Amino acid sequence: MPMSTILALLGKGMLVSVEIFFFTLLFSLPLGLLVSFGRMSKNFLVRSLVKIYIAIMRGTPLMLQLLVVYFGPFYVFDMKISPGYRFVAVIIAFSINYAAYFAEIYRSGIESIPVGQYEAAKILGYNRVQTFFKIIFPQVIKRILPPVTNETITLVKDTSLASVIAMAEMFTIAKQISAKETTIMPLMVAGVFYFIFNYIVAFVMEYIEKKFKYFR
Repeated sequence: MPMSTILALLGKGMLVSVEIFFFTLLFSLPLGLLVSFGRMSKNFLVRSLVKIYIAIMRGTPLMLQLLVVYFGPFYVFDMKISPGYRFVAVIIAFSINYAAYFAEIYRSGIESIPVGQYEAAKILGYNRVQTFFKIIFPQVIKRILPPVTNETITLVKDTSLASVIAMAEMFTIAKQISAKETTIMPLMVAGVFYFIFNYIVAFVMEYIEKKFKYFR
C-alpha cells in the first residue's frame, strides 16, 4: 500500500480521534464542575453517592467502562445496539470518566480559596452565585490549569482506547493496516500523529496558562 494511501487513511482516523477529544472535553469539563459541587455538598447522601461515583470511575480501567457503556444496554435491557451507538458510547464513557478526574481538580481549586474572600463578597452585597462566578471561579481556573493540562494531554493518548469497541479512530486503522501489510510502519506513523496532536494541545494550554498569569 502506498504511503500516501496510508497517510490518507490515518488522517481520516485522526479526525475521529480529534472528535472524541473535543466532545469529551465539551461534556466532561462542565460535568466535572457539577460533580465537584456534589462532592462538596453538605448533604451526606449526595456527598456519599458522588464519592462512590468518583471512586468507581478512578478505580476501574477506562477500557472496562467503555465495554460496559457499549454492551450494557444489550445485556441489561436486551436493547439492539446500532452501529451509530458506537461513537455515542465512546463519548459517554470518556465524559463520565474524565468528569470524575476534573471534579477532584475543581474541588482542590475551590477549596484552596481563602474563606475571607467569601465573607468579603457577602459584605459587598454579592449573593452566592455572583460570588462564585465573578470572584472565586476565575481564581480557580488560574490555579487548576496545570493539572487540567496534564489530564488533557492524557486524553489525547486515551482516545486510542476507543479501539476496544472497534471504533474506527486512528489507532484502530493503524492496527488494521499493519496487520494487512505485515509492517509496523503505520503504527509508527500513528505515533507521530499522536505526538503532533499532543504538542499542539500542550502549546495551546501553555498559551492559556500564560494569559492567566496576570500577577506577573
